[in-house]
Amino acid sequence: MTTTDTTGGLPVAAHEESSHDQGVHGYHKQKDEHLKRLRRIEGQIRGLQRMVDEDTYCIDILTQVSASTKALQSFALQLLEEHLRHCVADAALKGGDEIDAKVEEATKAIARMMRT
Repeated sequence: MTTTDTTGGLPVAAHEESSHDQGVHGYHKQKDEHLKRLRRIEGQIRGLQRMVDEDTYCIDILTQVSASTKALQSFALQLLEEHLRHCVADAALKGGDEIDAKVEEATKAIARMMRT
């Protein structure tokens, strides 16, 4: 299920109540690093807005779009790795249907990342 973000009309995954919304997540130990990285990416996006506002040459803007995209992709891969190491590994230890569900969830996340 998706909903629309009111800030820019972009699809945003809706949060559903489930067991994966509870407790410590795989990224918890790196949370400060992740937030620092996201703030840097946010600054890159603000820089893009400034470049458009200042009528910067389009190729220069596209170069910065590429850098911002790569930064987000790198962040996503790190988050995925942490999910695999924490959530999927934990489910593997528990066994049963939980491991199948976590692998399917990770596979769908990877598929979404590949579409971008």
